[in-house]
Amino acid sequence: MKQSDPQDEKAPKRTTRVDGARTRARIIESAGRLIGANGFAETTSKAIATAAGVDLASINYHFGSRDGLYKAVLVEAHRRFITLDELQAIAGDEGPPQDKLRRFLDRLVTRALAPKDWNGNVLARELLSPGSHIEVLFEQEIGPKFRVLSSVLSEISGISAGDPALVRCAISVGAPCAMIFVARRNENPLSRQIDAMGKDELVDHLLSFALGGLQAIGRDHDKPVSRSD
Repeated sequence: MKQSDPQDEKAPKRTTRVDGARTRARIIESAGRLIGANGFAETTSKAIATAAGVDLASINYHFGSRDGLYKAVLVEAHRRFITLDELQAIAGDEGPPQDKLRRFLDRLVTRALAPKDWNGNVLARELLSPGSHIEVLFEQEIGPKFRVLSSVLSEISGISAGDPALVRCAISVGAPCAMIFVARRNENPLSRQIDAMGKDELVDHLLSFALGGLQAIGRDHDKPVSRSD
């Protein structure tokens, strides 16, 4: 009697997992395109299922609900903008922190100036009109990435990691990039001016602006605040 090969018994399970991952990715891709074009409120589960070539039960199976799917779309959109691995690689490289910050800004500006895609549209919509779903971005993406970036900002400013002042610094460094990103989602006078700028020139300006602010904040951070009577 021929004995069954253990590898043959495991193959169907592996195939099922791979197929499930592909289906999940296809649903996210279809949902991202529709939500990026029409907004979350105007995108139905039925439309997403039709675009992905699945039934409605598949959305609930993989994401629990329409809200769960949107959260997964937001997370994927942010990862396509910049991943935690990319940030960790930048922060972990040897060299002065100023060079690390320039690489970080270069990465953000490059993505912000890239051709419009669904992940950019989804993030821009959420930034302009944030809802409760944005909390998942802070928990899974923005929070961990901020902790990596703050180590670089700490080196430049001299402010200890964990100090609330670094949160303000991170916002000040990231906000101009977010503005560029959002402004380019639609054709407008500002987006045309941004498109006319050279990427390196824009990165150099953002770096100089950020370094000036970080160094000034670092110098004044531990000074006593004078109060007038």
